[in-house]
Amino acid sequence: MRNKIILLVLLLASVATFAQKKVTWQDLADVEFEDKFFPEYGRYFLYPDFSESIKALEGQKISITGYLLDIDPRGEVFVLSQGPMSSCFFCGVGGPETAMELKFTEKHNFKMDDIITVTGTLSLNSDDVNHFNYILSGCEGKLAY
Repeated sequence: MRNKIILLVLLLASVATFAQKKVTWQDLADVEFEDKFFPEYGRYFLYPDFSESIKALEGQKISITGYLLDIDPRGEVFVLSQGPMSSCFFCGVGGPETAMELKFTEKHNFKMDDIITVTGTLSLNSDDVNHFNYILSGCEGKLAY
């Protein structure tokens, strides 16, 4: 009986380790922004105040679906966006909470505006204006359709 209990505990622990939380863009919209001056750039940028529900996701393995944006001519910077390139927040449609930086584990074959589901570990970024507020690292993706 004791061995069965130990086996059950180990099984549950391994399931929890590999579990991922499905997140939606609506979940990530629970953030407020204020203008903050960054002296090193001599400019104001939107500074996020993440809700407690978003803070609880930091460091968690999540899964989210969106449009792939390849914004770097060298193919080294990828973004997942709530909308396609023609209506992403760069174009004034939506805010920074509608996109996240992706760091893939391997080279992929996705194309601009492919709808993909990406799984990775979420990091929240408030202070480095050279990166997005949401960063997903260790990413693996698949076409959503």
